[in-house]
Amino acid sequence: MEAFLVSLGVVALGEMGDKTQLLAIILAATFRKPWQIVAGIFVATIVNHAVAGAVGGWVAQALGPDLLRWIIGISFLAMAVWMLIPDKIDDDSATTKRAYGAFGTTVVTFFLAEMGDKTQIATVALAARYPDVVQVVLGTTLGMMLANVPAVFLGDKIAQKVSMKLVHSVAAAIFAILGVLTLLNVGNFF
Repeated sequence: MEAFLVSLGVVALGEMGDKTQLLAIILAATFRKPWQIVAGIFVATIVNHAVAGAVGGWVAQALGPDLLRWIIGISFLAMAVWMLIPDKIDDDSATTKRAYGAFGTTVVTFFLAEMGDKTQIATVALAARYPDVVQVVLGTTLGMMLANVPAVFLGDKIAQKVSMKLVHSVAAAIFAILGVLTLLNVGNFF
């Protein structure tokens, strides 16, 4: 359960103000079909995070526990720093042709936007950190949905009321704590 809850919390916070959340707002404004966009976000996220989770699980098995602990700890610390750098949406992501409709466009653009993104990297690191990869993928996927579904339906109203700097700072602190705890080998994870 810890893997699920940590993955959920880290990704939900980390996704606030992320380029994929901005993409969700743009897609909602462009297509005005929120349920198709939500379904597209879910499909793209579950596929992307399942692959990332599988990579993280493989990394955990391929490396020895000591080397793995250092790599994951340093990765979490790097994620903490990365969380403090604001995201901007790529012009290419927002201007995908409408030929695929709201659902298809959302699946394609969301999947591509997540490639190498903070939440994908976090999913790899979390899946390497926790032995229950399924719980990690479920947690990170639900975290993405918790951050992006309101963005689809409420968009700019949320962005005006929530301090993204504060949200990113909290997420950075969580990643930093996870990194330090991992490097100090606190817990029975390795």
